Amino acid sequence: MADIINLLPDNIANQIAAGEVIQRPASAVKELLENAVDAGATEIQLIIRDAGKELVQVIDNGEGMSETDARMCFERHATSKIKTIDDLFEIRTMGFRGEALASIAAVAQVELKTRQRGEALGSYIEIDNSVVRRQEPCQTAEGTSFAMKNLFFNVPARRNFLKSNAAEMRHIVDEFIRVAMAFPQLQFSFTSNGQQVFYLEKGSLKQRVVAILGQHYNARLVAVKESTDYLNVHGFVGKPETAKKTRGDQFFFVNNRFIKSPYLHHAIMSAFAEMIPADSFPLYVLFIDLDPAHVDINVHPTKQEIKFDDEKILYAFVQSAVKHALAQFNVTPTLDFSLDPGIQQLDAVNKPFTSREQQRSTGGSLYKTFTQAHQAHVIDKSSSNLQHWKDVYEIGRSGAAARNGTETPPSPDNAPASHPTTASVIDERWQEAATDQKVPVQVHQQYILSQIKSGFILIDQQAAHERILYERYQRALQEKPMPTQQSLFPQTLQLLPADAALVSEMLPDLQTLGYDMEPFGNHTFVVRGTPADIQTGNEQASIEGLLEQFKHFSAELKISKREQLVRSMARNNAIPAGKVLSPREMQNMIDELFACSMPNVSPGGKYTYISFKLADMARMFEKGA
Repeated sequence: MADIINLLPDNIANQIAAGEVIQRPASAVKELLENAVDAGATEIQLIIRDAGKELVQVIDNGEGMSETDARMCFERHATSKIKTIDDLFEIRTMGFRGEALASIAAVAQVELKTRQRGEALGSYIEIDNSVVRRQEPCQTAEGTSFAMKNLFFNVPARRNFLKSNAAEMRHIVDEFIRVAMAFPQLQFSFTSNGQQVFYLEKGSLKQRVVAILGQHYNARLVAVKESTDYLNVHGFVGKPETAKKTRGDQFFFVNNRFIKSPYLHHAIMSAFAEMIPADSFPLYVLFIDLDPAHVDINVHPTKQEIKFDDEKILYAFVQSAVKHALAQFNVTPTLDFSLDPGIQQLDAVNKPFTSREQQRSTGGSLYKTFTQAHQAHVIDKSSSNLQHWKDVYEIGRSGAAARNGTETPPSPDNAPASHPTTASVIDERWQEAATDQKVPVQVHQQYILSQIKSGFILIDQQAAHERILYERYQRALQEKPMPTQQSLFPQTLQLLPADAALVSEMLPDLQTLGYDMEPFGNHTFVVRGTPADIQTGNEQASIEGLLEQFKHFSAELKISKREQLVRSMARNNAIPAGKVLSPREMQNMIDELFACSMPNVSPGGKYTYISFKLADMARMFEKGA
C-alpha cells in the first residue's frame, strides 16, 4: 500500500499556526508591540487604518536587525531569545517562540524596514502569503518599521469572521493599553485613521495609569508595595468608591507580562470583601515579580494564561498586600499641619505644663469623669446652675401651646399609664387607601400592593418598570423613533477610547432611542438631547450608566448588540427601589405593565409581580390558628 502520511507544506503549516496566534488585528498588534519592547525601544508608534483590517504598523527606535536577521525572522520558530533548553525556564522577554512574524506573513502582506544602530543602510523586505517578493537595501531610520496590510486577504473565510470596525478597535485598544501599562518608562503613541488616540509620555506608573484610565482616578488610587525573598508585589488599587459593576479596569502583570488569572482576581475580591458590593469589581493594576523558574508561561498560544508552581503562596501574599494597603488608606488619614503655621504659636503648644497647672487640671470634675469609674454620666450640681432650666422649659411649652390654640399637655407625672406602641401606628397612605380599596399602596418604597378580584398582587416596582421600558424601546427600534428632550445647554461627554469606540458603534440605535448626540473628535461626543423620560441635567450619568450596563450584558450574555443596548437602557433608566411614587404614578405603572406582551417577568427573567389569592391566605391563617 502507498504511504499516506505526508509533511505539510510550509505555507499551510504557517496558516494553521496563524489560526492560533493571529485571530484578529489585535493579535498582531500585541505581537508587534511586544517585539518592539524586546528590541530595546524607548519610543514606539502604533498606526492603524480601518480597525487594523487595512493596516497595522508598529515603528520603534530599537536596536534593529541585520540583513540576515531581517530575512530569518519570518521563518517558523526562528527566535533570538532561546538557545538552550534551560532558557525556556528563565524567560524574561515578551516574545520567545518565534512564530508570530511567520504567522502574520502567512495571512497578510508584510513590509519590513529595519536598520541597526551605527549602520549606514538598512534592509527592506516585502512578503505576502509566506513568499518573499522583494529584498533590498534601503534608507530608513534606526530601529524597525513593521507594516501588516490587508489581513486575511488570502483567507476570505477568516476575514468574514471579523467583527465591526468599532468592535475590532476595542480589542486593539485593549492590547495597546496592556503593553503600554506594563512599560511606563517607554513612550507610546497610537494613531487610528490619521487621528491620535493615545500619546503617552515616559513617566511613573501612577502617571501612566492616570493617563490611560482617566484623570478622575488621580486622587483615588492606593499604592500597594510588599517585598519578600520569593516575590514582590507593587502597583495600585482603586479606593472602594471606584468599584464598577463591570470588568475592564483590572490588570495583573507577572514579570511585566499581562495575564488573566481568575484565581488571583479572587484574592483581590476577598481583600475588598465588605468594602464594595458583591457584584462590583475594584480597579487594580498590580505587578508581580518572581523568579521565572516558578512560572510556566508557555501554556496558551497568547501567553495570557500562565501557571505557577505554588499558587497558594501567591494568593495569600497578594491578598495580604492589598489588605495592608487598604488598611493604611482607611486607618491613617493624611494630616498636614503645615497648612496652618499659626497652630504652632498657640499657648497650649508653646508654654510649659507646670506642676501648678497639673494640679488644677487633675482636681477638676472634668478630669474625674475620665479617670474614675462610673463617672462619665455624672453632672456636678455644685458647679452647675440648673434650677432655672425647668422654668425656661415650662415657659417655652406653654407658649407653643398658646400659639397652637391647645392646652398644655399633661406632665410626665400625670401621663396615662398606657401609650400607643410604634407597631400600632398606621401609615397615612394606608388610611387613604382604606377609603378606596382599589388605590395601590407603596410598601417600603420598593413594592406596590394592588387589590384584584381574587386577592391582591405585590409588584416589584424596579422590575416592572424595566419590563415597561424594554418593550417601549423595542417598539422604538422596530416602528417609531422615541421623542427627544432637547437640552437647554448641550453637554460635552469625554470618554475613554474603548468606550468612545463602543458609543460610535451604537450611535445609530442610540439616536433612534432618543439620544441626540454626535462625535466631536478625540473620544468626545456632544449630547444635545436625551430620551424624554430621562431627567434633564442627567445626560452624562445616563450615558455612563448605559455603558456600564452594556458591558455587563456583553460579558454575561450571548445576545445581539441591539438586544444588549435595549436591555441596558431599560435597566439603567428603570425606577430604582427606594423612590417614592404617588398613587397616580403607581396606577400608571400597573396599567402599562399589564399592557405589555410579557408582563410577568423582567427582560432579565426576574418576576415583576407575585399574586396572593384569598383562598390561599385563608388556608395560611387557618394553619396558624
